[in-house]
Amino acid sequence: MRTTTLKLLSTTSKNTSFIKTLTAQSGFDYCGIAKAEKLDEDARRLEQWLNKGLHGKMQYMENYFDLRIDPAKLVPGAKSVITLLLNYYPEQVQREGAPKIARYAYGKDYHEVIREKLNTLLQQLRAEIGEINGRGFVDSAPVLERTWAQKSGLGWIGKNGNLINSKSGSYFFIATLITDIELDYESPMNKDYCGTCTRCIDNCPTEAILPNKVIDGSRCISYYTIELKDALIPSNMQGKFDNWMFGCDVCQDVCPWNRFSKPTNEASFSPLPAILNFTTADWEEMTEESFKIIFKTSPLKRTKFSGIKRNLHFIQQP
Repeated sequence: MRTTTLKLLSTTSKNTSFIKTLTAQSGFDYCGIAKAEKLDEDARRLEQWLNKGLHGKMQYMENYFDLRIDPAKLVPGAKSVITLLLNYYPEQVQREGAPKIARYAYGKDYHEVIREKLNTLLQQLRAEIGEINGRGFVDSAPVLERTWAQKSGLGWIGKNGNLINSKSGSYFFIATLITDIELDYESPMNKDYCGTCTRCIDNCPTEAILPNKVIDGSRCISYYTIELKDALIPSNMQGKFDNWMFGCDVCQDVCPWNRFSKPTNEASFSPLPAILNFTTADWEEMTEESFKIIFKTSPLKRTKFSGIKRNLHFIQQP
């Protein structure tokens, strides 16, 4: 029995080490692993958040509730949740005075970039370890990725709702890989290093950041400029967008922990020339045909040409 147990422990450690090495070679900046379990506490918080209507018109947030809180419903027999962070902080920024775009959208659509990395990872894991059941997720799936990142020791949830890493800040994409193999698990990050700082709360242009790490999604600039599909943005938001045309980085820009942010090494996230160089006039004169060509691989296509024009018109109104 003892020999069998030692062999299992040896295999678990070997597989864990292989995964850590492989994810680093794949370009991910951090890898943390947590035991797959049902997220009962998060279930209560999510239910309260939805009941208060803080998700606005994002009805998809109400879907697949059971899947969000139980990894075994996404991957039968799930034993481990691997969380991966990929830095997207750009070396260059937009020209002064241009309609502002959130930094995550400067380069190629991260969904495509990370999904390809996760698929390759799974193939390599199966080639090394054998037949394993696993699925990779990035943002668009019903996974509470920030909770899993915290549980695997990669950081804490800040007052702005973002995962914050003490060494690198918060400009990261979070990817999740759920598998049915036992691995060595990290200790969760149980400390909150935001302390008494309230910069994100004080500087949010639309007062979307509430106490106790609750975000009113229905007031967030990212919600209005990306998620909201209505033809018009509510007039009571007029003058509050601080020239943000697609997304918003204010709560990250003012966060002291982001003084540790360093430019990404991922070439796919290099800013498109148009993102860096377009003036307000360039955005105004852009046609739908040119939009589809220039931004065919960009996250900006999510809001479509009509959404960009709507947002541009809204932020320019007096």
